[in-house]
Amino acid sequence: MVLLEICCYSLECALAAQRFGADRIELCAAPLEGGLTPSYGVLKSVRQQVTLPVHPIIRPRGGDFCYSDGEFSAMLEDVRTVRELGFPGLVIGILSEDGQVDMPRMRQIMAAAGDLAVTFHRAFDMCQDPHEAFDNLAELGVARILTSGQQPSAVKGVSLIAELIARSRVPIIMAGAGVRADNLETILNAGVEEVHSSAGQWVPSPMRYRNPGLSMSTDPNADEYLRYAVNGASVVEMKAIVARFRSSH
Repeated sequence: MVLLEICCYSLECALAAQRFGADRIELCAAPLEGGLTPSYGVLKSVRQQVTLPVHPIIRPRGGDFCYSDGEFSAMLEDVRTVRELGFPGLVIGILSEDGQVDMPRMRQIMAAAGDLAVTFHRAFDMCQDPHEAFDNLAELGVARILTSGQQPSAVKGVSLIAELIARSRVPIIMAGAGVRADNLETILNAGVEEVHSSAGQWVPSPMRYRNPGLSMSTDPNADEYLRYAVNGASVVEMKAIVARFRSSH
C-alpha cells in the first residue's frame, strides 16, 4: 500500500487534506520558507481537531540546516513539546558544516523524540554523500527519509530514489518535491511506499481594503494578499492514481 502525505501550512489546510483523503499530514508554517515549526497554538488546535496522523516539522528558520547552539536548543524544546502534545511523529534534519548528518545532535534529537516516528527531511538532499547519509540515518533509527533524490524534483531524482530503496526498506524512502498527478506514476514505478506532496494552491485573501503603497515583506515582489491552501481536487486525483497503481501491481 502506498501512503500519500500532504504538506499543510494551517489548521484549515490540514482539515482539507483530511477531508479529501490524505493518509498523513506534515504540518508546517511559512510556505515561502519551505516550511518552519508551527506555533504552539496551531499545534494544539490541529492535535485537537485532526484525526489523521500529523507530523509537525521542527525547523527554526529558513536557509541551510547547520544550526547555532541557540537554534538547536530551541529545536530540542520543540521536539519535547510535540511529544508532550501527543503527536505520533515529527520531521527534522540537522547537518554538519561539511554537509554530513550531524550525528551527535541527531542522537540528542532521537533521545528527546522517544518513541515518536522521526522523518529526516530534505536536508538529506543537501548531504555531500547520500549513501553515507542513508547509512547514518539507519544507524540512528529514523523511520523515514524525505528526499527528491538530491535533485530539484523527485521525478528528476527518481534514479537515486530507486537506488536507495533497493539498498534497504529501512528507513522508508518517501519521495517528495514537485510530486503531482502528472508525474506520480513515474515516481511510484521507482518502488516508493510513501509520497509527499503539497497539493497546494495560492488563493486570494478575502480582504477588500488593500493599501497598495505598503508592504510587510522584505521581498518587493511578494503578494501579501495570497494565501496557501490545499487543492482538494489534486489530493483526490493523486489518491485515485495510487489506488489504480496498487490494483495493477
